[in-house]
Amino acid sequence: MNIYVVDDHPMMRDAITMVLRRLRPGENIVELDRLDKLVPAVAESGAPDMICLDLNLPDTKGCTGVNAVRAHFPRVPLAVYSASPASDFEEACIEAGADIYIEKAAGSTELAAALRGLLLADPTSEFGAASNAAAEDHEASTKLSKRQTQLIVMLERGLTNREIGEELDISEHTVKVHMWRLFRKMGVKSRTQALHFARQNGVLSS
Repeated sequence: MNIYVVDDHPMMRDAITMVLRRLRPGENIVELDRLDKLVPAVAESGAPDMICLDLNLPDTKGCTGVNAVRAHFPRVPLAVYSASPASDFEEACIEAGADIYIEKAAGSTELAAALRGLLLADPTSEFGAASNAAAEDHEASTKLSKRQTQLIVMLERGLTNREIGEELDISEHTVKVHMWRLFRKMGVKSRTQALHFARQNGVLSS
């Protein structure tokens, strides 16, 4: 597995790398200080299995970094972190294609939980994004898997991410990853839109 950490602040980059090494010892972690070094680094070190991106870099502004990463690596798990509060940029980053948004002010435990949630969201699982042509065709359809239908039912029950995590025995961060990917598959941006989509497509009774 190749994990790329892009951050121009050495201390924060080291902190992210340290957490990743605890979560996935022995994996190849490539540290970069600018986004424009990512594509050349991938050519040298191999295709990314995960990318951790600082929102504010010398060569990016706002969500431009997220857009640039998605232009080259549309289905690679992408964690974005920033000193800015989630209320400022989380929604925009998710809409641009990030899988998860982490505040730098979060403690090491929360940071590890967020990254673990993304790592455990296997791209070949029922919740994950497609990684080959056949799966890609499936992702393009409106048919939801049994597991995704279960998630929709939980939304209809009005459960919070925390409550869903408790029922599924997974972390709240993992629920967020699954939720964002499900929304992206359905082409919606909110729980209300997801429920409307589900009813329109026969997943839930009208």
